[in-house]
Amino acid sequence: MDAGEMDRETYERLIDLAMAVDGSLTRRCFLHVGGLSVIALSTLGSWLAAEASAPVLVLPQAKGLVLADPTKCVGCRRCELACTEFNDGKAAPSMARIKIARNMNFGPRGAFLGREGQGTWGNGLVVQDVCRQCADAACAAACPVQAIGAKSPANARVVDKSKCIGCRTCVSACPFRMMAVDEEVGRATKCTLCDGKPKCVEACPAAALRYVAWRELSRASTFRTRPVERRDA
Repeated sequence: MDAGEMDRETYERLIDLAMAVDGSLTRRCFLHVGGLSVIALSTLGSWLAAEASAPVLVLPQAKGLVLADPTKCVGCRRCELACTEFNDGKAAPSMARIKIARNMNFGPRGAFLGREGQGTWGNGLVVQDVCRQCADAACAAACPVQAIGAKSPANARVVDKSKCIGCRTCVSACPFRMMAVDEEVGRATKCTLCDGKPKCVEACPAAALRYVAWRELSRASTFRTRPVERRDA
């Protein structure tokens, strides 16, 4: 393909678009590379057209959210066990939709064994990571087979295992790293809110978790994010 085979206006628009993406490019660059640039721009145009025609994913708002108080968590991991026993029929903490173990670091020098470092010996803080039930769920948007959608009655973002192909694209897409993978079946999984009655909340012996309806979030008191400093007696 050469410039004569492409509509001049389209050609100019694609050049402007490419220059906007990469500020180091100039029109002289395209004159130097000639036909090759036109081929590349044509391909870019086709890709952009396909992206523009892709359906927009709209999910109904989740009915609620699990809130966590790290100042109360004792690190017993009962929530992880309750999660997998209810959702998977087995005790498999590594698959839990609430993440405790990865933030448990005990030692005077902080994080070790590849963990996150949010809880260290000295402050006794264990941070519980929970799914945000995002309005614009990155995991759902990234799934190439539309296997993640909202499921009633809680409208949680849930993986349809009959559609999931185990590509782990959702795992990479989640900015909070809250996706889990069942290695036995090769399928992704995530928080289901347990149909509006989260088992992690029910299992917590320290009342460090609670389920709050979205309509109540603005009135819900915010959990402390830092422990109260102890004073020497």
